[in-house]
Amino acid sequence: MHADFSSLVTGLILALTAATLIAGGLRRWGVPEGTSILVETLFTRINTWWAMVVLLSLAAFFGRGGVVVLFAILSFAALREFLTLTAKRRADHWVLMFSFFVALPLQYIFVAAGWIGLMTIFIPVYAFLFLPVLAVLRGDTSGFLTRVAETQWGLMLCIFAASHAPALLWLEIPDYSHKAILLIAWLTIVVQAADVAHFVAPRIMGRHRIAPAVPHSRTWEGLVGAVLIGTALGTLLWWITPFNTWQAMLMSATVSLVGYGGGMVMGAIKRDKGVRDWGHLIPGQGGFIDRLDSVVFSAPVLFHLVRFFWAAG
Repeated sequence: MHADFSSLVTGLILALTAATLIAGGLRRWGVPEGTSILVETLFTRINTWWAMVVLLSLAAFFGRGGVVVLFAILSFAALREFLTLTAKRRADHWVLMFSFFVALPLQYIFVAAGWIGLMTIFIPVYAFLFLPVLAVLRGDTSGFLTRVAETQWGLMLCIFAASHAPALLWLEIPDYSHKAILLIAWLTIVVQAADVAHFVAPRIMGRHRIAPAVPHSRTWEGLVGAVLIGTALGTLLWWITPFNTWQAMLMSATVSLVGYGGGMVMGAIKRDKGVRDWGHLIPGQGGFIDRLDSVVFSAPVLFHLVRFFWAAG
């Protein structure tokens, strides 16, 4: 485990310990009127962050393979949540088997092998074309386009997009050898901070919805808060990235903005399906997708920007 990563984890543990004590104190001795929901949400988020720090630290201890396995497990859990809410019929059994036991492991095998070119085309090209062929072989065309398209969305978001986070480990970045785990940590910290800011900001500055016709849609105040906090934190943590200060500012603003857009998209899908959360595996926080939607959207953007501007060759 790299010394900088150990320093980062130590800092995160100290920060989370302080946040846990403060949130616990507010819960125990009371909070100002109208802020109890905010405190409870922050408290459950803090518990989730503890789990993230522990899991990423354990994965990093086992090296690249551990990180790949961690994200493969997260992809499996997220895909299960996503496909549970999609239209399915008995004829889709083969499609589901292919998604979970062929597409998912192959994608992460390609990542583990460092086959970046194949990783970036396997699902959007080969799986995209093969999956509807597999579905039509069962002979059930009722709701065919909807069933196939929703499954393809699941593969793209929960497997393809998510796999770009561990793929960062294979980018050859000058003067950043064996430090890419820090870039994954940086991405997670920035988008998680931005995600909390989007929740807190409207309760402080007011609520002007980006899409007024959509109930419970995200707000302009949340967008501003998310980008500002994500950018500020990402810039402060420039030292764990291959970026200089102004590059870290631009990159953190980009991933914060993209992550916020991802949260809006996944929220729209939930409203379309008539559910509040993707799942109930994380007490008080819904499912894996509810916590990882911003990371899933921003990981491919970060990967390709770093690959194009910073990676050698």
